[in-house]
Amino acid sequence: MGSGNTLKGLIGTVFLVVTSGAAVAETCQADVAQLRGPGGEAVFSVEVADTQEARAQGLMNRESLPASAGMLFVYPRPRSVGFWMKDTLIPLDMIFMDKTGTVQKIGHEAQPLDERPVMGGNNIQTVLEINGGLARRIGISEGWEMRHPAVDQEVAAWPCATD
Repeated sequence: MGSGNTLKGLIGTVFLVVTSGAAVAETCQADVAQLRGPGGEAVFSVEVADTQEARAQGLMNRESLPASAGMLFVYPRPRSVGFWMKDTLIPLDMIFMDKTGTVQKIGHEAQPLDERPVMGGNNIQTVLEINGGLARRIGISEGWEMRHPAVDQEVAAWPCATD
């Protein structure tokens, strides 16, 4: 698990992290996933995969992923979800979230080209893929919450602010 000091050491080189009560943008953007937990907040620039075709393609055949970036897989309703790394060339962390945007499980450091599935469990509606090892370095764990417009705002654990 990460600590506030670990998070502060990553500022500027990995992603934007806000600790000590400062707030990130109050509105949600489709290309930004915000996560928060006991150790702070993290912001990732994301590509959204919300169609069957986009989810099937995922991050396959890419040779790199910027440290502050990821891909957010969005399903129309909660379901059992599993991913494999066939044709994926970079190690990834898979952050599995329920319909409220709450982290239920993390598949740490899935290895390139591995055909064994990484199962996220049941009732998963969104999955954030980021560079392998980053979730541990940041301290992201079960119970963290994501703010993003793809999460149903009626049930979101961390809803988007309304103007």
